[in-house]
Amino acid sequence: MNTLNYIKELFSFSEGKPLIFTQLFFWAFFAVVLVFYALVYKKIALRNIYLLLVSFFFYYKTSGVFLILLLFTISSDYCWGLLIYRARSITHKKIFLTISVLLNLTLLCYFKYAYFFTESCNQLFHTNIAFFNHFSQFSNTFFGTHFSVDKLILPIGISFFTFQSLSYTIDMYRGKVTPVKNIFDYGFFVCFFPHLVAGPIVKAHEFLYQVYQPYSLSRKEFGLAAFWIMNGLGKKIIADYIAVNFVDRIFDNPNYYSGVETILGIFGYSMQIYADFSGYTDIAIGIALLLGFRLRTNFKSPYKAQSTSEFWKRWHISLSSWLQEYLYIPLGGNRQGTPGSYIAISILAIVLVMLTGHLWLLLVLLGLTALFVLLAYFIPSVRRSINTNINLMVTMLLGGLWHGSSWLFIIWGGLNGLGLVVHKLWLKVSPFKNSTNIAVKITAMLFTLTFISFTRIFFRSDSMDTVSLIFDRITNHLGLSLTFGIIKGYALVLSVIAIMYLIHWIPERWKEKYRLFFASLPLPLMIPCMVVLVFTLYQFISGDMQPFIYFQF
Repeated sequence: MNTLNYIKELFSFSEGKPLIFTQLFFWAFFAVVLVFYALVYKKIALRNIYLLLVSFFFYYKTSGVFLILLLFTISSDYCWGLLIYRARSITHKKIFLTISVLLNLTLLCYFKYAYFFTESCNQLFHTNIAFFNHFSQFSNTFFGTHFSVDKLILPIGISFFTFQSLSYTIDMYRGKVTPVKNIFDYGFFVCFFPHLVAGPIVKAHEFLYQVYQPYSLSRKEFGLAAFWIMNGLGKKIIADYIAVNFVDRIFDNPNYYSGVETILGIFGYSMQIYADFSGYTDIAIGIALLLGFRLRTNFKSPYKAQSTSEFWKRWHISLSSWLQEYLYIPLGGNRQGTPGSYIAISILAIVLVMLTGHLWLLLVLLGLTALFVLLAYFIPSVRRSINTNINLMVTMLLGGLWHGSSWLFIIWGGLNGLGLVVHKLWLKVSPFKNSTNIAVKITAMLFTLTFISFTRIFFRSDSMDTVSLIFDRITNHLGLSLTFGIIKGYALVLSVIAIMYLIHWIPERWKEKYRLFFASLPLPLMIPCMVVLVFTLYQFISGDMQPFIYFQF
């Protein structure tokens, strides 16, 4: 009976225990996947169906009944893609694409923002509407779950697989792809398990061709796959160590720490979120490569960036490029605002009013809009500035909203948008624009890192009160005289953070050399090296491994 219970547990969903790359169970699961993969990898159709079933199991173990949403997304967009391709008129293509986009965004907005909209309406109009989760009721009725119907649960990875699926119908409309051969191939594209729940986001025109390519993996690629997996595991373990032993303490109770500790915690968080998120994608890239698929690089040493513009070309590249290709450019790019730009601004304005719960903000926003319209009408330079920067701000604000329905995310997105706009203006007058001076480059890099890190105060904090406390500690309780004692007291964790930054800043050509060196090691030497590395890294584990930060998005 114990054996049967154990087997049942292996194949059932356990709430609060997602299947993540840092679990021993995942690697046992992946080993079994590889054993059976060896039997089917040469037959493309069979391989795709097998990996689709594996991906379904992976998502079920991670999100349980929410697998239904993934199945709906796959079925829906597969059909809309076919209709778009077969439509004879551009009007019909637009109608089918619009339906696809609306269905995807409705699903995404419901699970990310429905509770927020209900609470905001109650606050704005003094109503007492009780939130009711219809999906929870459906799940409880038909699948015997026990979800609370007055709460909203966010399905893991919904933002990622929704964007991936949207890219298919949009690319189909643009003529960049042709329909896949069958729904199984499409399902595999959407939910290939390495990148399913936290990226990198794959676009249809960049990945679909691989669905039909025969399996190939050179000896060098095998070594690189092993490197990326080990590199990602190392980053994740160190990220958790930094979080548990330093960063979380400061952000959870900022009033207990000096301004110096708080500043160190802010820079520590920048390293933590980078190591955590890029660690996930490194492992995803390595696993996908072992299975014969190539995922794009998602991070390119972002803290080497010398401007906010460069930073966003290096950070979460798959999301940045998705927003650029499917949002920023269609809105008009840096050429001019379009009707879509102003519709997006109107939506953002409504969200801001709902976030505050005060209708007077709507009047303030309308007044500001009227002011900008008048300035743009009478002052050509203002009009040009609005035309070239409006879509940049809209994209970053929507990028902030993509992360969650909170003032904090909106402010974070707005600050990054402002940083991009200011950098564009600075380039017009900067005396250092084309400077090759190393001191200038280092200064620009550190300034960019500082700006990005301080915007993340809003990203990491759980409330505006926390933000206020953090800035209060920095401005009124700096405690410079305590610096030496702080460094001594947190010597190990601060050393780990410093070493991570130093490794991050190593020239790329050096990193390429040691990656290739590891990839070229003979297997009898590579395997013991991996064992020693894993044993060493796991010495940093303090308690259970934490879920990856971007699982919540």
